[in-house]
Amino acid sequence: MRLDPARTRTCKSHNCAFIVFTVRLSRYCSEYISCGQAHGPASQCPASDFFFRIEGPLSMNPATRRPAARAAAAAVIPSASNGSSLTRTSVAEAPAVPALVPPANLTPSAALDTFAGDPNFMTSLARGLLVIQSFTPQTPQMTISQLSVKTGLSRAAVRRCLYTLTKLGFAGIEEGSRYGLRPRMLTLSNSYSSSNSLSTSAQPILERMSAALHESFSVATLDGDDIVYVARSNVSRVMSDDLHIGSRLPAYCTSMGRVLLAFLPVEQLEQYLVRVVLTAYTPRTVSSIEKLRLALRNVRRHGYALVDQEYEIGLRSLAVPVYSPTGRVVATINLSGSAPRMPVFDMQTRFLPHLRNAATELGAFLR
Repeated sequence: MRLDPARTRTCKSHNCAFIVFTVRLSRYCSEYISCGQAHGPASQCPASDFFFRIEGPLSMNPATRRPAARAAAAAVIPSASNGSSLTRTSVAEAPAVPALVPPANLTPSAALDTFAGDPNFMTSLARGLLVIQSFTPQTPQMTISQLSVKTGLSRAAVRRCLYTLTKLGFAGIEEGSRYGLRPRMLTLSNSYSSSNSLSTSAQPILERMSAALHESFSVATLDGDDIVYVARSNVSRVMSDDLHIGSRLPAYCTSMGRVLLAFLPVEQLEQYLVRVVLTAYTPRTVSSIEKLRLALRNVRRHGYALVDQEYEIGLRSLAVPVYSPTGRVVATINLSGSAPRMPVFDMQTRFLPHLRNAATELGAFLR
């Protein structure tokens, strides 16, 4: 049974439209039950068309009211079975309505929400660390408003963090209303470097290799989804001359990152592959998870990773794992150089043995 267009006039008032809808719903419920007894299953009843063909005049907002009306109709309309007994139609028979998912908060402060309710978690300390990490070589000085936008914290929270850091000598006002970090911040990084056997042992080995081979060498570990440089000897002719201790790079498109990923436990690797976003830094960057899996299998098979201009055009790198005395891969050591000047064959035949010897030497110092 179809509705008569001449009888579907509605008032601009939402109340009037709702009354019209309610009256017509009651009338068609009666016809639905009668037809169910006469025709058998509800799906054969012509009146049932009404509940799944509600047109625009009965809905102020079709995007929100039409799915609700359909679900309500399916929940309250009885269906006839064997012409006598009545059962309620399951809501699941109505067309599925997709759940509304709130947009994700991509600010760094969103990560702190996962610790809500933990009595041992110091939120104030975590906020202060977020503020510290917001200062970069590209943004060495920022205002309270800029820091608030970058961290996702309120202006009041940022102001209190900066006040505390300034009183302790780790930050201060540079010019106008802009804040910057103070040299005292170096004591934090120095505390890590001096107490970490990997950093202290790696640096002289890298310096010796650079002096002998006139190339740049680095040691890095995995931190989250990135690699972090913990030691580095630099040669100025390398294209990416801004890398230093503490620099972070994505793991999936760097030679050191692939070594560290390849030797992760299977469960940790699968978790990484699920969440990683493969940003294309160059046309050569790995573009799919399957290609990344294949690259990691090759790293495990050959014992080294060679990445050719996937993070930066013109930059080629070679990395090998560093094993702890227990046999676990704890770091990686690599060579990076200009692609035109350093052919792949030379990296594999000339430099790979030096890298492996250095990795073995460094592993012996680890405790």
